[in-house]
Amino acid sequence: MRVQVAFSDLLGNTTASHIHAATASPGVGNAGVATTVPTFTGFPLGVTSGTYDHLFDLTLASSYNPPYVTANGGTIASAEAALGAALADGKAYLNIHTTAFPGGEIRGFLQPVPESVSTFGLLALSLSGLWGVRRFRVAREIH
Repeated sequence: MRVQVAFSDLLGNTTASHIHAATASPGVGNAGVATTVPTFTGFPLGVTSGTYDHLFDLTLASSYNPPYVTANGGTIASAEAALGAALADGKAYLNIHTTAFPGGEIRGFLQPVPESVSTFGLLALSLSGLWGVRRFRVAREIH
């Protein structure tokens, strides 16, 4: 899971950041912390503006808050499935906590970003190219 954040003009300095999941209804409510606590790995702390871009391996325990894993089946695979479902259902949100707002100054519900058509087109083109090379090699071996 890739998390990209750009923020500025906060009223307090950042103290923590993480993803909460899953709320009872899409787009509203509160939920427990799903990802690492108190903050994402490498997230800029003590600032009022910044950027963050990190790729999380959701197959690793280090990507999760341990109580989230326990509450969602007790395995990393079950936690990954629960977080994936929360993201897909609009029941997960990013929270950035600051000194001015300890409960969270920025809170935004997350939506998965689908792969672009061009990515799938490149994949299809690559696969058809590989199929053509394989077919050419088989034809050469027959003759």
